[in-house]
Amino acid sequence: MQTVVGVLRGGPSREHDVSLKSGAAILANLPEEEYTARDIYIDRQGVWHDRGRPSMPERVLRQLDVVVVALHGKFGHDGEVQRLLERFGVPYTGADPWSAFLSSHKVMAKERAKEAGFMTPQYQLIENEEDVESAASNVIRSFHQPVIVKPVNSGSSIGVSIVGGYAPVCEAVRALFQEGESGVLIEEVIRGKEATAGVVEGLRGETLYSLPPVEIIPPEGHFFNYTNKYDGSTREIVPGNFSRVTSEELQRAAKVMHRVLGLRHYSRSDFIVSPKGIYFLETNNSAAVGLTGESLLPKSLAAVGVSFRDFLSHLVKLALGR
Repeated sequence: MQTVVGVLRGGPSREHDVSLKSGAAILANLPEEEYTARDIYIDRQGVWHDRGRPSMPERVLRQLDVVVVALHGKFGHDGEVQRLLERFGVPYTGADPWSAFLSSHKVMAKERAKEAGFMTPQYQLIENEEDVESAASNVIRSFHQPVIVKPVNSGSSIGVSIVGGYAPVCEAVRALFQEGESGVLIEEVIRGKEATAGVVEGLRGETLYSLPPVEIIPPEGHFFNYTNKYDGSTREIVPGNFSRVTSEELQRAAKVMHRVLGLRHYSRSDFIVSPKGIYFLETNNSAAVGLTGESLLPKSLAAVGVSFRDFLSHLVKLALGR
């Protein structure tokens, strides 16, 4: 009998639409001769659907041999769905509940990066809306303007803005709290080349295989935001135009962060290559890594001759411990 692979996609986060695209790409590329793919859709209210009909998670999961987690954002990359899968004993791709939460929380991940010896931008975390004014005052005094305002644990650059000055910073932070974010991060802007580097466990016989770093070039006058990530206007060069030393350091850093965050199977870490050195921004655990046609990891895999189909087969085998 073929292995039944459930592909979880959608979900109750603001990354619902991107998750649908990642899940569709996985469903279209899972090798049919090896696996029976099941499209498990979770709607924006958190209701599970199997073969087009609403169902309870426990009923769905009993019918699956393994799960590929393509849920981005809250419930997907923060450890929530992983806890559910663990409860029902279903093998799944990617990080365990704690490592998923740790890597998705940008401040906790930054602290681990600093402990590992990496530079990261100065930042301030705001966890309560009543602290917005005092935090904004501190940021104006302490950081060069403009600054980056972002949710502390959302992905796909959703809700990220670059603003300068007391009133705009307050407005940007309050807007995120009003959208339901649990915390807001204010970061200094580091000027340099944007880069990302992926790693995959067990690929080509290596314990942790380094993919070539990608250089990300957003449209003139823009940063790498949600819109230009997926509309084709950003140039993504694989391998990036970095020196050999810089490329090797990006690959080393991605490996280190995968390990110190306790991640599994694959991840992708983001950096800024500045004149002062390489700054760590964040690590995307597997559930936060987009797998759409426009996503960075599939492009890195293609650059080293690994098809998306072969990657997915390898991923399912990792989840099953084969």
